[in-house]
Amino acid sequence: MSAWLRKIWEEVARPIFLRPHRVQFAALCTRDTPNGPEVLLITSRDTGRWVIPKGWPIDGKDGAETALQEAWEEAGVRASMPTKEPIGHFTYDKIMKDGSAQPVLTSVYRVEVRDLADDFPEADQRRRDWVSPSTAAERVFEPELRDLLLQM
Repeated sequence: MSAWLRKIWEEVARPIFLRPHRVQFAALCTRDTPNGPEVLLITSRDTGRWVIPKGWPIDGKDGAETALQEAWEEAGVRASMPTKEPIGHFTYDKIMKDGSAQPVLTSVYRVEVRDLADDFPEADQRRRDWVSPSTAAERVFEPELRDLLLQM
């Protein structure tokens, strides 16, 4: 029986637990207001839940550049380049088109927003909302992202 269990562990269970994370880059878009900092949340295209702009790596761009590109495409953000180091990370399971779940490690870059465009690539697919970091933490589903928001 132990040889059978060892085979199940090595061929089935272990690969599931040790599967590598895919990588994404996210923009935590912020602005200062008289009432304190605010965070820009957007809705996801598929479920409509509240998220921050994020996406897969882009050839020729580093993490910060990719985060800024995603902020433009998904939220119409105009901003200066964020710092090259992420402010944190969070993980989540990305549900793929075939229904499978891919674990994703997301590096988060803080982006200071100068302006929001009304016309941007995904304007007709998403909603945007400026909220306090605590309200943002209540709206998002990912526990590690909540923790990042509450540290602001």
